[in-house]
Amino acid sequence: MGTPVNIIAGSHVWVEDPGLAWIDGQVTKINGQEVEIERNDGKKVVTKLSKLYPKDTEAPAGGVDDMTKLSYLHEPGVLENLKLRYELNEIYTYTGNILIAINPFQKLPHLYHQHMMQQYRGAPLGELSPHVFAVADVAYRAMINEGKSNSILVSGESGAGKTETTKMLMQYLAFLGGRAATEGRTVEQQVLESNPVLEAFGNAKTVRNNNSSRFGKFVEIQFDKQGRISGAAIRTYLLERSRVCQVSDPERNYHCFYLLCAAPKEEIDKYKLGHPKSFHYLNQSKCHELVGISDAHDYLATRRAMDIVGISKTEQEAIFRVVAAILHLGNIDFGKGKEIDSSVPKDDKSKFHLKTTAELLMCDPVALEDALCKRVMITPEEVIKRSLDPLSAAVSRDGLAKTLYSRLFDWLVDKINKSIGQDHKSKCLIGVLDIYGFESFKHNSFEQFCINFTNEKLQQHFNQHVFKMEQEEYTKEAINWSYIEFVDNQDVLDLIEKKPGGIIALLDEACMFPKSTHETFSNKLYQTFKNNKRFVKPKLSRTDFTVAHYAGEVQYQSDQFLDKNKDYVVPEYQDLLGASGCPFVAGLFPPIAEETTKSSKFSSIGSRFKLQLQQLMETLNATEPHYIRCVKPNNLLKPAIFENQNIMQQLRCGGVLEAIRISCAGYPTRRPFFEFINRFGLLAPEVLEGHYDEKLACNQILEKKGIKGFQVGKTKVFLRAGQMAELDAHRAEVLSSAAKIIQRRTRTHIARKHFIDVREATIYMQSFCRSRLACKIYATVKRKAAAIKVQRNTLRFQARKAYTTLRISVLVIQTGLRTMDACNKFRFRRQTKAATIIQARWRCHRASSYYRKLKKGTILAQCRLRGRIAKSELRKLKMAARETGALKEAKDKLEKQLEELTWRLQLEKRLRTDLEETKTQEITKLQNLMEEMQKKVDETNAQLVKEREAAKKAIEEAPPLIQETPVYVEDTKKVESLAVEIDGLKASLQNEQEISEDLRKKFAEAQECIEERREKLEETEKKVHQLQESLHRLEEKLNNLESENKVLRQQAVSIAPNKFLSGRSRSIMQRNDSGHSFTDTKMHVDLHSSSFSEVDDKPQKSLNEKQQENQELLIRCISQPLGFSGNRPIAACIIYKCLLQWRSFEVERTSVFDRIIQTIGHAIEKIQDNNDMLAYWLSNASTLLLLLQRTLKASGAAGMAPLRRRSSSATLFGRMSHSFRGTPQGVNLSFGNGMPGGGVETLRQVEAKYPALLFKQQLTAYVEKIYGMIRDNLKKEISPLLGLCIQAPRTSRASLVKGSSRSVANTAGQQALIAHWQGIVKSLGIFLDTLKANNVPPFLVRKVFTQIFSFINVQLFNSLLLRRECCSFSNGEYVKAGLAELENWCGVATDEYAGSAWDELKHIRQAIGFLVIHQKPKKTLDEISHDLCPVLSIQQLYRISTMYWDDKYGTHSVSSDVISKMRVLMTEDSNNAVSNSFLLDDDSSIPFSVDEISKSMEQIDIADVEPPSQIGENSGFSFLLPRIE
Repeated sequence: MGTPVNIIAGSHVWVEDPGLAWIDGQVTKINGQEVEIERNDGKKVVTKLSKLYPKDTEAPAGGVDDMTKLSYLHEPGVLENLKLRYELNEIYTYTGNILIAINPFQKLPHLYHQHMMQQYRGAPLGELSPHVFAVADVAYRAMINEGKSNSILVSGESGAGKTETTKMLMQYLAFLGGRAATEGRTVEQQVLESNPVLEAFGNAKTVRNNNSSRFGKFVEIQFDKQGRISGAAIRTYLLERSRVCQVSDPERNYHCFYLLCAAPKEEIDKYKLGHPKSFHYLNQSKCHELVGISDAHDYLATRRAMDIVGISKTEQEAIFRVVAAILHLGNIDFGKGKEIDSSVPKDDKSKFHLKTTAELLMCDPVALEDALCKRVMITPEEVIKRSLDPLSAAVSRDGLAKTLYSRLFDWLVDKINKSIGQDHKSKCLIGVLDIYGFESFKHNSFEQFCINFTNEKLQQHFNQHVFKMEQEEYTKEAINWSYIEFVDNQDVLDLIEKKPGGIIALLDEACMFPKSTHETFSNKLYQTFKNNKRFVKPKLSRTDFTVAHYAGEVQYQSDQFLDKNKDYVVPEYQDLLGASGCPFVAGLFPPIAEETTKSSKFSSIGSRFKLQLQQLMETLNATEPHYIRCVKPNNLLKPAIFENQNIMQQLRCGGVLEAIRISCAGYPTRRPFFEFINRFGLLAPEVLEGHYDEKLACNQILEKKGIKGFQVGKTKVFLRAGQMAELDAHRAEVLSSAAKIIQRRTRTHIARKHFIDVREATIYMQSFCRSRLACKIYATVKRKAAAIKVQRNTLRFQARKAYTTLRISVLVIQTGLRTMDACNKFRFRRQTKAATIIQARWRCHRASSYYRKLKKGTILAQCRLRGRIAKSELRKLKMAARETGALKEAKDKLEKQLEELTWRLQLEKRLRTDLEETKTQEITKLQNLMEEMQKKVDETNAQLVKEREAAKKAIEEAPPLIQETPVYVEDTKKVESLAVEIDGLKASLQNEQEISEDLRKKFAEAQECIEERREKLEETEKKVHQLQESLHRLEEKLNNLESENKVLRQQAVSIAPNKFLSGRSRSIMQRNDSGHSFTDTKMHVDLHSSSFSEVDDKPQKSLNEKQQENQELLIRCISQPLGFSGNRPIAACIIYKCLLQWRSFEVERTSVFDRIIQTIGHAIEKIQDNNDMLAYWLSNASTLLLLLQRTLKASGAAGMAPLRRRSSSATLFGRMSHSFRGTPQGVNLSFGNGMPGGGVETLRQVEAKYPALLFKQQLTAYVEKIYGMIRDNLKKEISPLLGLCIQAPRTSRASLVKGSSRSVANTAGQQALIAHWQGIVKSLGIFLDTLKANNVPPFLVRKVFTQIFSFINVQLFNSLLLRRECCSFSNGEYVKAGLAELENWCGVATDEYAGSAWDELKHIRQAIGFLVIHQKPKKTLDEISHDLCPVLSIQQLYRISTMYWDDKYGTHSVSSDVISKMRVLMTEDSNNAVSNSFLLDDDSSIPFSVDEISKSMEQIDIADVEPPSQIGENSGFSFLLPRIE
């Protein structure tokens, strides 16, 4: 706060206002301690001098991003700064490292997209504009670097945006640490999906908010050792349990009760529910519904959310059964029983609710009644059961309800944590705390007391953190801070929680005495704390008490403190519900330790609350804290409304003003040296003459003005509270005296100008009079001159007439003479021309005759010479054809072998078919026989059974023994006959079994035979398979021989016959030359002998081995840098020549392409940072790709698989014989030595097979890869220099724009800063020279520099939009000078290499042009958007206009009307996702195609390219040698 001595007449100050909190005005009169002020709304007020705060008239129009930079750190200064930034949609502001976030109540998607996350990744706090991402990034970096867990405390009242802020924090942490997904959902999505469930069971309507969290939530984001998200957990603290049973009007109980009462009818009937007002726990308040909110809709949404987090339908039913049971439990009233101090359910209604509660909890109603109305006391002698009076029974009932609800809430949290998935091995985490804020209502009860106690604890933690940050700042600047007092609230915490004399301890003591009341409790408080300055006894109440919290005094009503604090832990409840028939309810009450055997144990909510708070503080103390204070700008929840009083209260409750008090206790004003000198250097101008030390200069300025108690650190000046205002008063005096001098000079200038005007008017009158007199004299002189002129003209006419007559006569005579002379000359010239024509015709005839004779003789000589050469070549070709005749014999042999193999295969197939048919017939016969035998056996067994049954029946029906004597003989006979018949049947059965056994043996023998034949058949199939494989190998060999034969035929044409051919071969060719043509000759080649003999009878090698050796030599050669021939890369040229000579493009199988690609790949991997070698390979790859693009054409079968197998051997041999019959028409065989013209265009296009086309695609990929590596290397090289340009020291920038007295220092500073840009230009120049030296095509060079300049444009422009210090006038001049350096470089590089690179800087050029233009307030929106900055979007213009500040001349940005129009346009475009992003994206794509390269590059003549010595000396590469004319 300013001191009275600093306020003078004319000072701008802040004065209190009941409606606006603070309003600015100007001091008009000071009378002692009273001050008259004219406010900016025109009203005049009188107030005391001590209640005023000075206003900083030089504060930036858009506010500051860190309020520690404010010249005056006080309440109105903070409020005004937040208001200015909020009007510009700058919702985030720092106070040191504390982030204040104001809810905009509108979507600002440009602040949260992926590119914005990328910008804040790794950026130090304060380097970019304030943002929630910056806080999350600092926490993450601290966790990674220091290995310590961090926490982010998000606080604020409901509606301030805590949930949205928490969501952004988790999204950014997921962006940094990877996304651990479970069932397709990310960790932050799973945490956020749990919000509806937690809100339904943990949120309630309060006086100030319809959806207030009545618990604290600590979200742990767990990370593994690599810094990736490995899990998450939600910890809940301090649930307001007392709300279940006591609700104050007009608040509501927890949402879930009302949601269940609004459930579908079948649910209500199932749980026997009704309207909320019919339940005791809900009808204590008259508020049952919320305006604009449907409880029925929210019930369904909550059920869906439960499904999402993994709560099953059975569990959901059990949850809502418990919720319904709690409602019914609250409706159980108790009356007096028959015994003394006993209680029973009061009436039938209570009994109904008791029975319903028991049904819902699935327990015995009688046991539930006993648990509510009786207590069991266990003594050493006996177990005593005593009854409770109705009041105690009601307290017991409420205790059960609170316990049920609390355990249900804990179960929900555990279930959600299991659904999300925790990482118990994680050692590092980032916690996000979302907890209720400070509360102060008209009626404050036990709930507000607990909440404010929590906020006192958190505020102490916050104060310690702020003081610690202050200490770190002072230590960093090496100043003495030992005498600074720390603002602490420990006395308030002692008042509340100290044992044994704290408020909570006294409350617990009162609850333990049955006869205690709130009056006795209040009196106890009055007596205990009568001398405590933090405790106040109200004058108009006997039971209320007031506590002076950090955010202000709060008066509490103690009438329900005792009831809300009681929380009994009764063993009867544990036993009753632990044995419930519902597994869910039984799970809420698991068996516990032996303490349950005790009758009861007193437990208070206050003590439990205090214990949980202690655990929370331990968790926070184990982490490094970061703070985000969310602020709700208005209670209407609408954008662009800023309610000062509301925000001041939130800043006070959020501890922001307390942090300001801590800062004011030390050095609230801190200014870097250059800013301090810029502002107060005029107080001691003699100090700033010549070279000076900034620290010493600041010290001298302060000492000159008599400032005491300041300190000068390493980089900043630290001023005590009020000293800034004192310096501003001195500065105002100096500026006032300077203004008076200027006014005096101005008045002198005006007076002198008036005198000069009068003098000029007098002179004008004199000159007018003199001009009239001169006019009269001039008229007389004019008449005399006219007479003389008439006489002169008359005499002249007479003389001219005589002269004209004489002249005509002379002309007639001259004309006649000249005509005669011209006729004579014409006749002479015509004769001369005729003679010349005759001579020319004769000489032409003579020369033409001579030329025709000479031409005829020349043609005759040429024909004879060419005839001899043609005959010689024909002899060579015939000889080669004779020696290839062995191929025919090989073909015949292979055809015979193939026919034999085919016959054998068919024979084996027939044998196999016969065997299978025989086997099938035998098996069928055996099966039929077995079936017949089985039928016979079954019939025999059935007959035996019948006979036995008949015998038994006969025996049973027989009469007594005495009378049966005659019959006995008959029965015996029957039995005997039956026995005989059975023996016969047994014999036949035995025969059948023997026959069956024989058949089984035969069947086994047949199976063995079949197995032998099957083995023989498998061996035959293996042989056939081997023969087929050998056949395929022969096909491949024939393919190779075919390609080798083509190559050797070409070589045979170009090699002298006396060197490589034997005499016999020459004689064969000579004989064939006389009788047959080459195209009709049949070729016979022996596949097992070589085609040609080498010199000196060396061992012969196969053609395939020769080709492999040539390929090896080529690969070894190109793996070394070969340089350039002119501007043509040698490696690309020889690769192309070799591939064309070897006809590799037309072969369906070859490995040479893969080997070339592998060579290029290995070379690139070794030189990723070597731009010179990368440029070399880019030049070679692009040149080779160009040659392929202009030579290859896709054949009809190119797209098919290259390894197709032939269906028959005829196809193979037919194709082979076709290939060997002759060379295709139109192919130039002498490409290397006999190519006419030597250019590529003289060759026909080649029909490329699949390997060649694949090689072209791979080469294209390598061109793009090398291009990207070169571009990225250049980006890496200039990025540090570009960063220095962006983060150039502001002190040096300020020195560039100061007065002429420090011109030498200016020059040095300017050179130091421009050196960064010159470094970029130097890097670009070196890079361009490297690309030129390696003959990289100019098209690719232009593309590289276009993308590099685009990168520079993106980095500079984004830094302009994200860093306020970059968006200044002096920085605009600085960047403009740097862009001039880049423009000069583009001019030097020329359009051939720079191309349109300069146009890529259009965004930063137009933005810088806007920064350095003068008279911005006079510019209209059309002029800015269409003339000055047509490329920039409205969002970008708005951002620059609001962030702009003139640190050189102090001018302002565009007018407020323009800003308003921009805001309207932004609102209209808010639905456009593209327009909402004001940052530019860096394009890292490949900006060209193969066709573009081909069109942009010129023709390449590769005929005269000299091969390197290692392959030029090899005879196999003789075709590479240039042709000697």
